[in-house]
Parts: sequence; C-alpha cells; structure tokens
Amino acid sequence: DDGRVANYVETEQILQLNDIACSHVQIRGSVPCYWTQLPDLRYKPKVTVLPSNNHLIAFRQHFEEQEHYYGKIFLISLTNHHGAEGKLNAKYRELYEQSQNKKNKFEDFDFHKECAGMRYDRLTILLARIIADLDDYSYFAISKTGILQGQQNGVFRTNCIDCLDRTNVVQSLIAKRILEEQLQRNNVIQYRESIDSYKQLSSIFKNVWADNADVISLQYAGTGALKTDYTRTGQRSAMGLVKDGYNSCVRYVLNNFYDGFRQDGIDLFLGNYRVSSDEGRTPESCPISKELSKKFLALPITMFLAFSMCVINLLIPAASFREQMTYVLFWGAATISTLAITIFWGQELVDAPKLYSKVKRD
Repeated sequence: DDGRVANYVETEQILQLNDIACSHVQIRGSVPCYWTQLPDLRYKPKVTVLPSNNHLIAFRQHFEEQEHYYGKIFLISLTNHHGAEGKLNAKYRELYEQSQNKKNKFEDFDFHKECAGMRYDRLTILLARIIADLDDYSYFAISKTGILQGQQNGVFRTNCIDCLDRTNVVQSLIAKRILEEQLQRNNVIQYRESIDSYKQLSSIFKNVWADNADVISLQYAGTGALKTDYTRTGQRSAMGLVKDGYNSCVRYVLNNFYDGFRQDGIDLFLGNYRVSSDEGRTPESCPISKELSKKFLALPITMFLAFSMCVINLLIPAASFREQMTYVLFWGAATISTLAITIFWGQELVDAPKLYSKVKRD
C-alpha cells in the first residue's frame, strides 16, 4: 500500500581519478503493482496479478517516492511478452500509461526473445533506444577541491521478473557506457574509444559487476546470479550454461523447500509477526512447529518407487520384449500420474511461510 516493492536495490558506480570523482546511480525494482508468484513445485510458478487491489494508487505512490529521490526515471522492462510474464508486463505498461506521467519514459524489451540463441550482441538494440536519455541524464562529478562539475538528473530503473539475472546484464551494459563517457571526458581514453581496448581495466570492470550480481542474487535467491559468464567475459559459454543449470536447480530446491522458514525469520525480525503470550508453551502452540501432514509425503514416495520400478524394468529383461514394455509402460504411467497429482497439490508440499496470516495490517 505504501508503494514498496518486493526486490529493490540502488547501485552506485564510483570512479575516482586524480582530480575528480564521478558516480552514476541505477536502480532495480520489482513491478510496482499487486502480484504474486507462489511456489507450487513447478519450475516457473504461475504469476498472478491480483484483481481486487487498486494497482494505480500503489504505482503512483512508488514513483512519487522515486521521483523525489532521483528526478526523472526511465523504466526498462525486460520481462517476456508472452505467458504469465507477459500478463505482468502488460499490467506494468497499462499502469504507466494510466499514470500519465510525462516526465518518465517506458521501454519494453523482451530479453529472452531478442537475445534468443545466446545472441547477446543484440543488446545493442536496447542501448540504441536509450542512449539519448542516458546522455541527457548524465552523471555526478565533483572536483578534488569540492567544486561541482556535473550532476545526474535522472535514473534508469530496470526490472525482469525477479530483478536479478537479466537485470544484471543490462545494468552492466549501461554502466559500461557511462564509464567510457567519464573516461573520455577526462582524457583517460580517446573519444569513442572503448574500455575493451584495455584488457586489465575491462577485466576489473566486468568482474566488479559480476561480483555485484552474485551478491545481490545470493541475498535474494540463495545462489550466485545466472548469465555472469557474459558479464565477466563478454560472451556466453558452455561452462556458463552448465553453471546456470546448477544454480537454477539449487534455486528450485531453496525456493520450494527452505524459503518459507527464511520468510518467517524476516517477519519475526521486522516485527511483522506478533508473538502472543501463550505461544511456545507447548509444541502445538508454536505456529512454526507445525509439520507437513504425512499423507502428502505419500505422493513423492510413491512417485519415486514407480520411477525406480520403471528403470529396473528397463534394465532387467523379461521373458519377452512385449512383457518388458508392458511393465515399463505401466510403471511409466504410474510415475507420470503421481507426478501430475504431486504438482496439483504442490502448494501443500512446499515450505510456505507459517506466520504470514498474522502479518500486521495497520
């Protein structure tokens, strides 16, 4: 209701030269409306835009605060234009248009579609669309003697669905363009020269931004960021894809089976949960001690046993090929059926927060 989004980070890049210091600020933040993405064992849980809330009030509240701090804001949305993400992105654009704020700008860029097949060079399309405003917003600069040399009068606000991986890539792209401009204006490199010509400088810049991406992602999702091979080296690699696959699997496990308890800890620490005087006297009176009903554990156990039988029948030959395939198909069907039922009841199986029902509303 106060316009505070789920994930929000301000990042300041500072350049210290002999006689001058320069800085440039960017922000990232979740889509500022009422929406949920509840874990349910699916790899990509359904995104739901809540229909009963006044999104426009929250949207305006969010950007009034941002404009107070930063002035003009350029919104860059990197979410998909199709599926569940597409509905959220459409709501974002709809709210932007309804707000009728002529100071701010909005840029839609379907990252996954535009950069499909690891064509990250196509990010130059996005840069070309925003370059005029990037130059107009400028950056802050102050001399060694304290004389103001330049002032930043606007920020770029970038988001994807979680404001992590795609957002990191685009923010580093903007930061690189600003750094090159700062170095050029102070005669460190020549006009229109890139930091790519200086291997040590380029390596430092890329690793600083990749480390920044990892730290933000570790705090929010429990693993390092995805796509950091591109941020570190300027290109995607097979090893980078393998690392992304591993981090995605770890995120899946944490999101579905551990994050509920972490959220309870946050609510307790922030005082969002009010502990009553009679709680904790017995195990039954403590809300976080409630365990999952054993009847739900039967589903994944049955699925594991059915899958094991399917594999065993594939490896051990029967009296005839037809008989073997009958067993394989039977246990395969049992595995798929149990998997479907497990996913259907997914929200009952995940580690959901147990204190959310008593969050303060005043």
